[in-house]
Amino acid sequence: MSTPITKIFAPFSDLTEEETELVTSLLEERTLVAGEVLQNEGDEADGLVLLVEGGLTLSSSRADELAPLSPGQHVGDTSLASLGRREVTLVASEPSRVLLFSRSAFLRLSEDAPRAATRILEAILRDLASTVRGGLDQLL
Repeated sequence: MSTPITKIFAPFSDLTEEETELVTSLLEERTLVAGEVLQNEGDEADGLVLLVEGGLTLSSSRADELAPLSPGQHVGDTSLASLGRREVTLVASEPSRVLLFSRSAFLRLSEDAPRAATRILEAILRDLASTVRGGLDQLL
């Protein structure tokens, strides 16, 4: 990957260069053709999906319309630390390239570089807290 993940994806923005290299070595790259299903709603959630190129369409039986995923966006971050099922189906809307950061890779990182794993979780929690606050603001 030519551009460091820290420049593209928020969960990695606080990592040092050394930590970034370690995380990058744990990522699995996948290339998708248009129409290819990456994951199905209800599948076991097993990690973070990072969209590098292309586009992904999100759908759910519980929501009428979901925003598409564009390069630089990610989905599934809470599955790094929480067991459960995927909430959405992800389908490539065009030829796409994704990076997968599996839960098992994250657990390896937490053993080898606990500081890096903590920084990733802190970034995910900041994003989650912001989303919750935004939702509460709409309700009040």
